[in-house]
Amino acid sequence: MSATASRRAVCAASLAMAHACVGLLLLQSIRQIRSLRSDLVELQRRVEEHQVPAGRDPGHPWSTRGQGGWRGTRDVRGPSRRKMRQTKWRAFLHLLPVSSHSDDEKDCTVVKWAPSQSQGLLVSGETITVVTGGPYFIYSQVLYKNATVFMGHVISKSLNGAGGTLMKCFTSMPERSSISSKALNSCFTAGVHFLESGSVLELNIPRKSAEVILKPHSTFLGIFHI
Repeated sequence: MSATASRRAVCAASLAMAHACVGLLLLQSIRQIRSLRSDLVELQRRVEEHQVPAGRDPGHPWSTRGQGGWRGTRDVRGPSRRKMRQTKWRAFLHLLPVSSHSDDEKDCTVVKWAPSQSQGLLVSGETITVVTGGPYFIYSQVLYKNATVFMGHVISKSLNGAGGTLMKCFTSMPERSSISSKALNSCFTAGVHFLESGSVLELNIPRKSAEVILKPHSTFLGIFHI
């Protein structure tokens, strides 16, 4: 066999292989197109199933118009009840200081509060009453100006005549300087506690005639259901 004949044979074999590869690619493309077409038909069928049928009022999913209208399941909850189920109602309360006074019987200083924002909790002067029992997050801060070594406050709970301490916060007070005649320092505390329905909370400072800064950003008390 001459060299020319050999080259022709190689070219013919290469051409045949190329035709075979093109055929395989074409067959694979046809299969993919058929698969995509099938998926498109299925998607169109699902879209048509979710479309509002003729004669049905889009604003009322259970209503029909005229005879032979679409009949579906009536949604008796209404938009307001559906919204209530989606957003769970939670009790919360944020208190701001109004005044403070000494309690001679308890030998402490008590802060009188006014609600800034509230829902589901009762406030009466110095106390908070829990309506719905459950876990609550409690937080408090008091800004003091006493020239003593330590200052602090206690949050107590009473229920059915029995009482106890929930939280304590104590801080050391700085000495008075030549720049300011007052020694200022704040004490912040927070925690989670389970409170029964009817529990009464109170914040008091275990020192008579305690000097407290009664500003909303300095002294406050809050609680919310979690």
